[in-house]
Amino acid sequence: MKPDLAISLLHQCRHATLATQSHAYPGYPYASAIQFFCDEHHRPVFVVSALAEHSKNLLADPRISLSLLAPDGDSAQSAARLTMLGDAERFDASDALRRRLMRYLPEAEEWLALDFMFFRLIPKRQRLIAGLGKMGWIEDSAWAALPSLALDEEQALLTEAQAALPSTIRLLGCDCFGADLLDNGRYRRADWEAASPATSQIRERLLRLG
Repeated sequence: MKPDLAISLLHQCRHATLATQSHAYPGYPYASAIQFFCDEHHRPVFVVSALAEHSKNLLADPRISLSLLAPDGDSAQSAARLTMLGDAERFDASDALRRRLMRYLPEAEEWLALDFMFFRLIPKRQRLIAGLGKMGWIEDSAWAALPSLALDEEQALLTEAQAALPSTIRLLGCDCFGADLLDNGRYRRADWEAASPATSQIRERLLRLG
């Protein structure tokens, strides 16, 4: 199954349910809601306190599952949903990625002053249910082959486009598949009609958001 629909759903969501392997009760998954954002390769990134149950689990066993549900669905059974299977990788975030985090989750500035650690999900397989007859698995090779936009290029595009857009729109991020923004304070995803690996095309589409 092509990953385009999964990318759209992933960026529509700001919250997900993270399931880790319980260290205290081996064999049982431990699931709870988290906030996340994506890196330039559409890999979910989250920050977790060293005291959190998830941290203990992740450091003992990196195998995780992330479950996402379309935020505007009337029913969990009929709404689009995505389950991502993969390995959690602890890493030191670059300054550019930290700036991206602050755009999406400004409250994280307080977290990073404490003992919070960065983790990202390295996708293995994804199960997408996008509607009646629209379901299937997405392999890691398909995810790895997705076009990406470097974080420094993204920042330059956002700075240029933000200056030309109305004050009611605040850009959070952009990529080859769309843009994430606050429109009158409400989060939304604007998907491009087709993937745009060229920065000039992304620039034109950002400017049309106003």
